[in-house]
Amino acid sequence: MIEKIWNQNTSGLQAKLDQFEKYARRQNISRFIARYELFKLQMPVKGSIVEGGVHHGAGLFGWAKLSSALEPYALDRWVVGFDSFGGFPSTHAKDQETAHENEQRVTGGFDTGYDVFQELQDLTEVYDENRFLNQFEKIKLVKGDVAETVPAFLEENPHFLCSLLVCDFDLYEPTKVMLEQMVPRMPKGAVIVFDEINNPNWPGETMALLETLTLNQLRIQRFPFDPNIAYAMIE
Repeated sequence: MIEKIWNQNTSGLQAKLDQFEKYARRQNISRFIARYELFKLQMPVKGSIVEGGVHHGAGLFGWAKLSSALEPYALDRWVVGFDSFGGFPSTHAKDQETAHENEQRVTGGFDTGYDVFQELQDLTEVYDENRFLNQFEKIKLVKGDVAETVPAFLEENPHFLCSLLVCDFDLYEPTKVMLEQMVPRMPKGAVIVFDEINNPNWPGETMALLETLTLNQLRIQRFPFDPNIAYAMIE
């Protein structure tokens, strides 16, 4: 129905994008509000934003556009996206669900079906044209297996600190790697975000959390308007 209404509107693409609230589902609006609240929590903290599990890139660009809108002078706040950009590279035994069959939990699961990496590179150029101090790079895309790319990225950027870590891999192994590598670089006040913990259909993310961090030392919170996002601040 939305697609039909969208296509019937002949006012042009930009006019329709300017009125995006008309077309976006309430769930998408809720998710964006959650990102806004998380972004505000980490704003006073020195460091960059890391998203593990970029998929189509809505979250990545949400963080980037919030940064350019709300803190245009934050020149050293990068938004770094780690992903294979080709679906799940593999799965682990700890990713086996406890509820029902999930056809996406296979190698290549959640592949976007198009060259999303190239699209995100193209959209980064568009984004850079419409922000203050755009001579300073903001978005960084890191493609490949995070077991290799995250350590390599940190070796290449020894100065790197993380103010907001978003774990949205869904799976055990990449989540554990990201937590092991990034949490030591997160100062007090920094925020860790999870999208599938306490979820019987995606147990791997919770298992990675339990094996990496001390759960009862974390105040894991949620938003009343989003069923999946959970977050904790480093204290």
